[in-house]
Amino acid sequence: MSYLSKITQHLKRLDEHSGVRPISRQVAGRLNDGGIIHLFGCGHSSLLAQDVYYRAGGLVPVRPILIEPLMLHQGAYQSTLNERTAGFVYPYLAKEDIREEDVVIVLSTSGRNPAPIDVALYGKAQGAMVISVQSLEYSATQVSKHPSQKRLEAVVDFVMDTKVPVGDAIEVREGLETHFSPLSSVVGTALLHDLMTKVIEAFWEDGIDAPVFKSGNVDGADEHNRQMMELYKDRITF
Repeated sequence: MSYLSKITQHLKRLDEHSGVRPISRQVAGRLNDGGIIHLFGCGHSSLLAQDVYYRAGGLVPVRPILIEPLMLHQGAYQSTLNERTAGFVYPYLAKEDIREEDVVIVLSTSGRNPAPIDVALYGKAQGAMVISVQSLEYSATQVSKHPSQKRLEAVVDFVMDTKVPVGDAIEVREGLETHFSPLSSVVGTALLHDLMTKVIEAFWEDGIDAPVFKSGNVDGADEHNRQMMELYKDRITF
């Protein structure tokens, strides 16, 4: 079976057992109350946090929390070490405007490293609703590296389970010791867009036009997008 076929099967299984819709209703409620969505991830998860920001066909009130020493471009290995350092994120989070009407989405496949857990704890302390995108497959065998010994799923309000296998890679070949071909980015991105889709649908079900970007590559979209950004200019830098 090809990599794409395995991805397709995995996404179908998630769709059959997804608990995203009730979460989306609560997210929509917070956006209606004036909140916005913050997303945070380290390493490759930071790419997922950026993927739903300023996105054609996507929600406008979305912003990534960009802590550069936890991203890839300043040193991938160093970002791993920083992610494992308890308290590393707090000086950066002190500059973030996270409010009780907001939503914080924390992306961490393993759910065990201190930085994502600290972000979740900080979001909770501000009164925000906190959601994790993680694989609960890790919970039985991979203990927390956080000083509290708590894993990510223990400190959030809702978990969106990617069901990615431990180690992430899904391809195995005889004679090769190392598994290969990661799953988490494709699945995590798909789950995020599924959530955003269902949030937009929740607006529609309530008879409200959701704030959605149009593609900047389509004639006539610029004015619409300027109006959308104007609504959130005090909270989001576009």
